[in-house]
Amino acid sequence: MATSRDVPTLTFIAKPYPFTFPIRTTALLVIDMQRDFICQGGFGEIQGGNLEAVQASIGPTKALLEACRAAGLSIFHTREGHVRDLSDCPSSKIIRQAAAPGNSQHLKVIGDKGELGRLLVRGEYGHNIVDELRPLPGEVVIDKPGKGAFWNTRIMHKLKARGITHLLVSGVTTECCFSTSIREANDRGFECCGIVQATAGYNSDFKAASLDMIHWSQGLFGFVGELQPLQDALHSYRQPHISLGPTTPPQTPPYWDGSLDITSLHAAYRNGLSPISVAEALYDRIEKYQRIDPGVWIYLRSKDAVLADAKKLAEKYPEKHALPSLYGIPFNVKDSIDVAGLHTTTACPPLAHIPPKSARAYDLVLEQGGLFMGKVNLDQLATGLSGCRSPYGIPHSVFNEKYISGGSSSGSCVSVGADLVTFSLATDTAGSGRVPSGYNGVVGYKPTRGLISIEGVTPACPSLDCVAIIAKNVEDARAVWQCCEAYDGNDRYARNSFPLERHVNSLGQLARSFKFGVPPPEVLEICSPVYRRMFNQAIQHLQIIGGTLVAVDWAPFQKAGDLLYQGTFVSERLASLPDDFFEKNRQDLHPVILKLFEDVIARQSTAVQAYRDLQAKSLLTRQASSQFAAAGTDGLSVIVVPTAPEHPLISSMLVDPIDLNAKLGTFTHFGNVLDLCAVAVPAGTYQASEIDSSGKGELPFSITFLGASCTDSEILGIAQRFFEAVGQGDRA
Repeated sequence: MATSRDVPTLTFIAKPYPFTFPIRTTALLVIDMQRDFICQGGFGEIQGGNLEAVQASIGPTKALLEACRAAGLSIFHTREGHVRDLSDCPSSKIIRQAAAPGNSQHLKVIGDKGELGRLLVRGEYGHNIVDELRPLPGEVVIDKPGKGAFWNTRIMHKLKARGITHLLVSGVTTECCFSTSIREANDRGFECCGIVQATAGYNSDFKAASLDMIHWSQGLFGFVGELQPLQDALHSYRQPHISLGPTTPPQTPPYWDGSLDITSLHAAYRNGLSPISVAEALYDRIEKYQRIDPGVWIYLRSKDAVLADAKKLAEKYPEKHALPSLYGIPFNVKDSIDVAGLHTTTACPPLAHIPPKSARAYDLVLEQGGLFMGKVNLDQLATGLSGCRSPYGIPHSVFNEKYISGGSSSGSCVSVGADLVTFSLATDTAGSGRVPSGYNGVVGYKPTRGLISIEGVTPACPSLDCVAIIAKNVEDARAVWQCCEAYDGNDRYARNSFPLERHVNSLGQLARSFKFGVPPPEVLEICSPVYRRMFNQAIQHLQIIGGTLVAVDWAPFQKAGDLLYQGTFVSERLASLPDDFFEKNRQDLHPVILKLFEDVIARQSTAVQAYRDLQAKSLLTRQASSQFAAAGTDGLSVIVVPTAPEHPLISSMLVDPIDLNAKLGTFTHFGNVLDLCAVAVPAGTYQASEIDSSGKGELPFSITFLGASCTDSEILGIAQRFFEAVGQGDRA
């Protein structure tokens, strides 16, 4: 079954002309429907006095919210308010109105105690959204310190991360936060339409004037439309099997075709499917696949334990219209990621331990309803790209038992490729989430370093480590990323500062076009003939979907890749282990791993060499990043490379485990050194007989999209368009 969706574009009557929006890239933005602005005794009553209109807008806003939920739109809510010490509140905002001569209205200011708690202070009763419009699990709530939704918030990042280009806007007050947010969104490239009945203010004349200004001069700031025509348009497109409230359990078992992609499972769950039924079916699959490949799992949870968790999920979320983002979605984790109470082995028995708490990324998935199945195999110490370096067995590609699975995230990619789970949390330091994805026909997404916490992940090279997401399609990888991304103050490498966001191109040719660079021909010569042919075909597909091929200076990418293992950076792997680890545990280490680390120790790298490499890394990062487009500058949208140069046989890897493994990292080693984000995507298949005369069946080919730091949303958008254009779906 293909994973891409045929999602329609809808149109309804609006001013200055009909508003057209694509369902998948449109969000509803509900501005400040909080008690402080709507209820008696709140800040709004002090500001405007008359609450009649804003209270009357609750009903239409609820109707709009329900229609957008039923159509599957992303939902964003904002709340204006400040931290408790008001350190994020400009003094003018507190003083100006109260300081007016003869003031008798603003007798209380922000932070003062009111009937609903301290005025406009986060965490107070008045700061919360009214009960009728309370956010559902998985909906985004943005706490903003200003009148506009974009000032000093992460809303731009979160909208782009979901691929949003169009906004339906509602909320209060029309003359203030509603209008300001639309103007801010317009400056950033979003196509906006305010909904007349779902916005209100404290002065009816101001409302009319504010709405007129939005659509004045053929749409200077955007569009304004009526609620009923929008409802009619949304009603023409409903996600399959979505109910808007509790329903009587169906009398016959709900239909489910067995697909594990998030969209299919969400639809089935909303139609009444129980996660218990999914768990039952998965254990049948897993049992059968273990007879095909026993090297996938290190720890598979008992069926009873998973069924018990599935039952708890069903009991916790009885309303099928209010399910969290990953409700009942089966997943596993690479066994270098901590799960409290379970052994973390990192495929290295001497390092095995039982952690008291789980990795942050794992916890965030559970919070969104994920169904944990167990822990999977990897190359020892998360070191390697082959999948052939584990004491727990050698997994093979889901396409052919003679070919490597890739590593180090071998079990993660095989289990997703074999349809045993929807996604897997893996890791990627030098390509460990990308290379095995390419060999198993799945998507391997490595976010920008620091977006997903690495707390609770066994360190390989901590300054370069990333949590990677392995999924069946780009859309699922994007969805899991949004559940896992959160700033973690306990992660020393967590990212709390970001480059300026580039604007959104929501219309016309610019919304479809992009610039991409590829390695020069002399670099691509390392690829096998079939891989070169497949890569050329991928380039043609990219041009068909709007890509323009431009020249790239490959030198910084090449040199950065060499730094990772030919320089001193590999010594960081030693620094993550106890000083006497190798002497005490030689007999328990995989022979290839032992040889690799002995070679590193024998180099006797010096601090001077390490500092020279750090200086080189900074220079190369600047040289590489300057080639990408940024806010206010033109450049590359993405670099596109073959995910690996070839697909080796297991037997070949066992004969040449070091040099052949190193070759596989040709197009991945530089990624984290240069602080890039990346996603590996299936790009077709070829006959195994093309590389082995006795080969049978098909083997997969994959390309990887790499982007500048924090351009994850852009590379995922281009990758998704490519994924859908080449018709990649579930492997037959």
